[in-house]
Amino acid sequence: MHRSLLVVLCGVAASSAYAQNPPPAAPPAPAAAPAPDPFTGQVAVGYLSTTGNTDSTNGNASFGMKYALPKWEHEVKASAVAATTDEVTSAEAYTAKYTARRGFGDNKKSYLFTTLDWRKDRFSSYEDELSETAGYGRRLIDRAPHLLTGEIGAGARQADLIDGTSQDEAIVRGALAYTWMFTETTGFSQDLVIESGSSNTSTEWISKLRAKLVGNIGLVLSYRLKHNSQVVLGSEPTDTFTSISLEYAF
Repeated sequence: MHRSLLVVLCGVAASSAYAQNPPPAAPPAPAAAPAPDPFTGQVAVGYLSTTGNTDSTNGNASFGMKYALPKWEHEVKASAVAATTDEVTSAEAYTAKYTARRGFGDNKKSYLFTTLDWRKDRFSSYEDELSETAGYGRRLIDRAPHLLTGEIGAGARQADLIDGTSQDEAIVRGALAYTWMFTETTGFSQDLVIESGSSNTSTEWISKLRAKLVGNIGLVLSYRLKHNSQVVLGSEPTDTFTSISLEYAF
């Protein structure tokens, strides 16, 4: 009887102590990291003016946006360059490109792509060009700070020349895109695109150096070279554009 009463009293005391000093609660689970924004892009505007012996004005603008999903990626790019010297237009060129990529495989290093690429240049033999291609791409190097991708594909190209003739032909397309981030705020990119058909082989080479200034605003130095293997008599086969711009990234 006394032993049973002692057990009950010990149990009551233990319950009272547990109620007054409960064990520490388990720490809350860490909050899940927010998913990255699938939309990224940039807008750049540049202007250069000289006066004196020669009055010249050069303006350039570019826009890019990317929408990235787990398997699909959509990218749009556009640019414009215009220059006047002594009130006479000396350069005027526009580009627009849409690319869709669909990754496959366990590591998503390989992908299929389709590209629509439009170019217009008043002072080139090829005043208007439109190409449609599809093919295979792969990330050849993907180790920070370096990224290199390569693409190979085929399609068609339609072009209007300044002499009034036109071309409509099948083409083979090859491309390389390289990015090297020197620091978190400074980097270099190099794009090479070659489209080859029976009438003409076009080569486009674009180099860019980006440096972040403050916030989302940065400085961009750009050099673009466009070469055609076949041109109208009296036209130069190579056009180059050099620009300096302020860029806003979002």
